[in-house]
Amino acid sequence: DEDRLEIQASAYPWQNVRKLGEDMVATELLLPQGHRINAYDLGALVAGGIFRVTVKKRPKVILIPTGSELLDWADLQGKPLPPGKVPEFNTLILSGLVQESGGLSERRGIIKDKPEKIQAALTEAAASDCQMVILNAGSSSGSEDYTFSAVQALGQVLVHGVTIMPGKPTILGVVQGKPVIGNPGYPVSATISFEQFARPVLYKMQGLLAPERRKLDVYPARSFPSKLGQEEFLRVNLGQVGEKIIANPLPRGAGTITSLTRADGIIRIPGNVEGLNLNEPVPAELLRDEQVIARTVVVVGSHDNTLDLLGNFFTLSFPRFRLTSSNVGSTGGLMALKRGIAHLAGSHLLDPETGEYNIPDIRRLIPDVPVKGVNLVFRQQGLILPKGNPKGIKGLEDLTRPDLMLINRQAGSGTRILLDFRLKALGIDPTAIRGYEDEEFTHMAVAVNVLSGRADVGMGIYAAAKALDLDFIPVVQERYDLIISEKFWEEEKIQALLKVIRSKDFQQAVRGLGGYDLTQTGQVIF
Repeated sequence: DEDRLEIQASAYPWQNVRKLGEDMVATELLLPQGHRINAYDLGALVAGGIFRVTVKKRPKVILIPTGSELLDWADLQGKPLPPGKVPEFNTLILSGLVQESGGLSERRGIIKDKPEKIQAALTEAAASDCQMVILNAGSSSGSEDYTFSAVQALGQVLVHGVTIMPGKPTILGVVQGKPVIGNPGYPVSATISFEQFARPVLYKMQGLLAPERRKLDVYPARSFPSKLGQEEFLRVNLGQVGEKIIANPLPRGAGTITSLTRADGIIRIPGNVEGLNLNEPVPAELLRDEQVIARTVVVVGSHDNTLDLLGNFFTLSFPRFRLTSSNVGSTGGLMALKRGIAHLAGSHLLDPETGEYNIPDIRRLIPDVPVKGVNLVFRQQGLILPKGNPKGIKGLEDLTRPDLMLINRQAGSGTRILLDFRLKALGIDPTAIRGYEDEEFTHMAVAVNVLSGRADVGMGIYAAAKALDLDFIPVVQERYDLIISEKFWEEEKIQALLKVIRSKDFQQAVRGLGGYDLTQTGQVIF
């Protein structure tokens, strides 16, 4: 009531009272020197009445792209790329890497392959307020490579050439007391070179050690040969299959920027070994979170354009999961299931005797591996030709013409088996076909060979021809299945993948590619 209060719970001494100095007191160290300030640290500083602190200056790096073939990407918007020209993008990558390393980047304009212009640009950059200069491209020993001579003329070259791959032509030098790095022109080489030489120096300038990436033991999906005397940085896809993390190699070329965008990890192959052996675990530096790798569906086998779409829709529908694919051909996919290094395999193996797809080869190659087969698509296989069919190719019978050059698929792929089957039926000797031994691993690679003029014709799917606006002569409609190991069938990520395959949105997107029949898509056919 108005005159009395009721105590419902007792209060212990100092309850709800903050004591003076309970968090911090004068002379107590809040943050040590050499510590990178984070969000929590800002709160602690203000709480302690410290509103100004002395910090190390972020190192500034000037990036100078060189090359007469380069064009600024900003000038290309809405315009076709002229023949012999390439957009300059290496410094976009390097700029981001500088910032990730705590530095500030300044991209300069493109310098043509003129020694006096490169020297002038280097002189001006070294005289500025920067702490490092990176000259991109021109670090090798070609007739148009002037980075070495520019650094030598203006300062001191400490190193020209390092025992890493990619990144071998790296130049390390000093101009006006500042570190200068001659960075190779190929994008993967440029990136590896930066991470090995520029990154640790930038952290050192800030009084820090460059953080090390987390490492995991992984199992190579196959043997990887490597050159003696050079440490190779092998980009790989990673996925957990059963109890093991499986590493599938990505393209090894120094110019394949997508091998970095798609990479989950990097395996460093020491220079004193000739490669990696099958079934022997090796450490991999992780580029993605370990949990992402554990929730990955690993597809190994035949290539099809729908797999990229499937991976995209899979992650959109189920953000916890993702899909990676390695293109080794249908036979290689079945063998991956046998070895237990894939959840499923893409396959379109035609049995010449029965005319049946996949089942006879499964019984022959992996009879002891219980699997289920789910149809992904029926697709048009045929001849991919240049636009307008300038050489008047009418069918497979023309492949022996001396004026034609074929681009083939690799042995063991379903497309190669189909071509050989058709050639045999026509009585055509493969050795009579120019280019029969030239191989690619994907339908899109075949189409690119035709588009570039390197080949006049190649066997592939209609969707690849359509994607590059090429002509196409149908040869056969074939069945493309996903062969799924039964031991993974009930896993949540596999069942989620099947839901996506059967979804209207995914199937509508596949129809947009052209050349596909989806009447049995998502059906369990064996």
